[in-house]
Amino acid sequence: MAKGPDTSGYERFSDVTQRLDEIIGAVRDKNTSLERSLDLFDEAIALGTRAVDLVDKAAFSSEERERLAEPVGEGDDSSPFAEDGDAVSTNGSDAAEQGDSSTVASEGK
Repeated sequence: MAKGPDTSGYERFSDVTQRLDEIIGAVRDKNTSLERSLDLFDEAIALGTRAVDLVDKAAFSSEERERLAEPVGEGDDSSPFAEDGDAVSTNGSDAAEQGDSSTVASEGK
């Protein structure tokens, strides 16, 4: 069985994410071969596992633990997965629809 890429040199989460950003750039490069892209994919999977290990070993303060326990998007309509700074609604409606419903509600008073 082939051994995956060695990620033991990554001691900080930020180092892992920096390398993942580099991998993304390389894979998006049209000059990167399919074989190289597959090797980078394998490295990215290993880095993901390393990131999980680092998070599991992290010593969080009680405040940080509480923040991590909160559901994503609670009290916040933005998503960490939004691209280009665009907010993503977590309740299935956009701001215009929300504005329309509040207008209707205020007219009915």
